[in-house]
Amino acid sequence: MRLSTWIRQHLAALRALLILTVCTGIVYPLAVYAAAQLPGLRDGAEGSLQRAGGKVVGSSLIGQSFTDAEGNALPYFQSRPSAAGDGYDPMSSAASNLGPEDIVDTDARASLLTQVCARSRAIGDRERVDGSRPFCTEDGVGAVLSVLGTRGTDGDVAHPTRVVSVNQLCPATPFLGSYRGVTVECAQPGEDYAAGLIVPIRGNASAEPAVPADAVTASGSGLDPDISPEYAAIQVARVADVRGATVEQVREVVAAHTKGRALGFLGEQRVNVLRLNLDLDQRYPIRG
Repeated sequence: MRLSTWIRQHLAALRALLILTVCTGIVYPLAVYAAAQLPGLRDGAEGSLQRAGGKVVGSSLIGQSFTDAEGNALPYFQSRPSAAGDGYDPMSSAASNLGPEDIVDTDARASLLTQVCARSRAIGDRERVDGSRPFCTEDGVGAVLSVLGTRGTDGDVAHPTRVVSVNQLCPATPFLGSYRGVTVECAQPGEDYAAGLIVPIRGNASAEPAVPADAVTASGSGLDPDISPEYAAIQVARVADVRGATVEQVREVVAAHTKGRALGFLGEQRVNVLRLNLDLDQRYPIRG
């Protein structure tokens, strides 16, 4: 290859590099930035930050907790649970990855079922509603039995020799007195009951619990900033009481922050917790 041809090729490549660098590294970012400053787009481009008293208190796109250091609810509407780090950690956005078959507690952690039961019971006590739900005991753990005995060809244990409430550690009183004529025992710490047939017991709780699903389960990201109108509704009386407002006044604020389905058919109705709480602070400040 002649030297002059080699030089021309490399000069052409250098020109292309410079042009692309200017277009994609300078012009395009500046164009995107300029478009983001247009009315209606700037707030979202800057992270949808929310301010109170001149200070940034959060983002309407990222959930946060409204509890004290001990985990007790502050005089605000509460967010849904979070499995992101220690809770709503943007650097650890994740789900618990526990599924509907995770119903037996272990020494390392409580099962998903027990977590749901415990949350439902605690929220029921806090909001003064019925916190019971199917497959949960009154003391807030999963209502699950390990039925031991010889199994038939269908996998069932027709004549149990021992029945254990696996999520109720002794000396707890089992949620069920007997099962198929066998007295139900509490579980001994450290003992393995996996050999038995695992049987969840539905109980007589309503199929439509007063505490909605989003109040007891974490979102896939762990950063969900919204709750359902149903979860907001059961919190109204508590928030109204601590703020010296009427239930109807707080309901009106909730309604003002309730958004419909996207495009009219995608998703569900939702209430942004941070914006709702900031509005309540403006209208009905916490009584000293």
